[in-house]
Amino acid sequence: MSRIRNFCIIAHIDHGKSTLADRLLEHTHTVEKRKMKEQLLDQLELERERGITIKMAPVQMHYTYKGEEYVFNLIDTPGHPDFGYEVSRALEAVEGAILLVDGTQGIQAQTLSNYYAAQKAGLSIIGAVNKVDLHIPSIETSIIEVAELIGADPSTIHKISGKTGEGVHGLLVDVIERFPSPRIPLKAESIKGPSRALIFDSFYDDHRGIIATVRVFDGDLRADSQGILMAQHTKVKIKEVGVFSPGLVKRDVITEGNIGYIVTGLKDPHLIKIGDTFLVPNNTHTHASFILPGYKEPNPVVFVSFFPDNQDEYDDLKKSLERLKLNDSSFTYEPDTNEVLGRGFKGGFLGKLHFEIISQRLEREFNVQTTTSFPSVAYKVKTIQRGKEKILPHLTRDSEGYLILHNPKDLPDEYERIEEPMIDMSVVSPPDMLGSILSLQEQFRWEGVHTETLGDRVILHTRMPLAELISDFDDKLKSISQGFASFSYEPSGYKQSELERLDILVAGEEVPGLTRILPRTTVEREARAMVKKLKETLPAQQFPQAIQGKALGRIVARETIPAMKKDVTGHLYGGDRTRKTKLWKKQKEGKKKLLSMARVKISASDFKKLLER
Repeated sequence: MSRIRNFCIIAHIDHGKSTLADRLLEHTHTVEKRKMKEQLLDQLELERERGITIKMAPVQMHYTYKGEEYVFNLIDTPGHPDFGYEVSRALEAVEGAILLVDGTQGIQAQTLSNYYAAQKAGLSIIGAVNKVDLHIPSIETSIIEVAELIGADPSTIHKISGKTGEGVHGLLVDVIERFPSPRIPLKAESIKGPSRALIFDSFYDDHRGIIATVRVFDGDLRADSQGILMAQHTKVKIKEVGVFSPGLVKRDVITEGNIGYIVTGLKDPHLIKIGDTFLVPNNTHTHASFILPGYKEPNPVVFVSFFPDNQDEYDDLKKSLERLKLNDSSFTYEPDTNEVLGRGFKGGFLGKLHFEIISQRLEREFNVQTTTSFPSVAYKVKTIQRGKEKILPHLTRDSEGYLILHNPKDLPDEYERIEEPMIDMSVVSPPDMLGSILSLQEQFRWEGVHTETLGDRVILHTRMPLAELISDFDDKLKSISQGFASFSYEPSGYKQSELERLDILVAGEEVPGLTRILPRTTVEREARAMVKKLKETLPAQQFPQAIQGKALGRIVARETIPAMKKDVTGHLYGGDRTRKTKLWKKQKEGKKKLLSMARVKISASDFKKLLER
């Protein structure tokens, strides 16, 4: 076990983690050069298309140094802040981390976030600057920045090229010499205990059922062993064990300190819990003191409902979400209904990109076409103590008695106070972009802005509502900084705010799927924009359709779709005018009667248009 090294690569998005992993696979002869392809560890089609890592990817490599063979268990990790939970799980399965920085861009926001997470996990950290093959003078500045960040001498920072492989050998040597061998948790008792492994990922195979990715902490795991999933107390007979190299490679045993997979044969996704302990008991020890520390449950912050385009595909959507949940434990879902779109599921996500990825995976991997609702966040509402809360029995309350709202339509007409989730955000930018970036503070409701410097970069720290982040903050920041600024964030509790519920009415009836909770200062503007879009989208009827936006206890915006015109006197010619007058009067009375019976049904296709930005 002294010749095992478990480590991961952490970096900001698009700094070259997956490309460096490709060179490591080549240099250790894990994959033949003729079989290599770019982003080899990125298995999802979306990862290759977007050029980003979405799922962590483990791989085992072997490397000979000074006549001894070492086993490297590498985990390639995502870089976007929405996938920070993936990174946190990887950090718990390893002892070391390579902090990678793009030499042409320098330290970015997620570089800092991932570094602090690795430091908190107690990992040994090696600094590396990528893209030295470009010979850009600013690379030396990046080397100094990384050295200052991790508290190391600049001479110890590796200069590498993920493209050409320059510096990779020296990096692997440092992995051997500077990263510790696997840590083994203290035994629950002095005598030998059971074999234990931490489940840090899983996926589904149509033929073999659920396959769990594990880090073995004590003992060995072998096929045909009888184990227990401690969270659910489910007994499992291991069908197969093996390692990722990088595909699934069957082995007789996964030894202590290594990373690999176990084929459970289970078909029910609810039996596997990420962070659970898989335990193979000995004759005397099976009690709870042997459970390994798991992970803090992820807290979804963005909520979006999925509805199948065809209601006959509801069961297909349910099965697809179950499979995705296996592969992405930070994603949550529960049943939901919509008056227009029918039955569906409300999903909880760690951010806007997380939602977009799940939505696209549903379409591409499972061939399920869906319509989604407006993204929302979880609000906390303190109700007026007059029994009004009884009209919302399906809602939960927190420890302080606040109602937790995931759906804007659940906001009561009267309440004592409403609080919205906040985030602490860091923006890393060149100094000359700071003025432009600060112009966003009014639009996105920033508070407590302060700055610090790191090398030739400025780090702006602020606090803002999460709802602003999931609107179009990312796009606005990129646009105003010409792509030079980056940001990272983390939840920062709740704050009382001046918010209003915006209801949309068509022909006097509310459309619940279009209800939103908005800042009081912007609710009228958003109402006008929505009723205008509705007027452009909905077809004309035989009667006029009043489209209204209701907020602040009144109608704040209105548009009218005029009735379709029909010339009821077109067939007449000549004669007394009273004949035409009689027909016009009859038509007017008919339209008046029709208006009193009018019910406007918004089609699913029109509803999708309304939800588009």
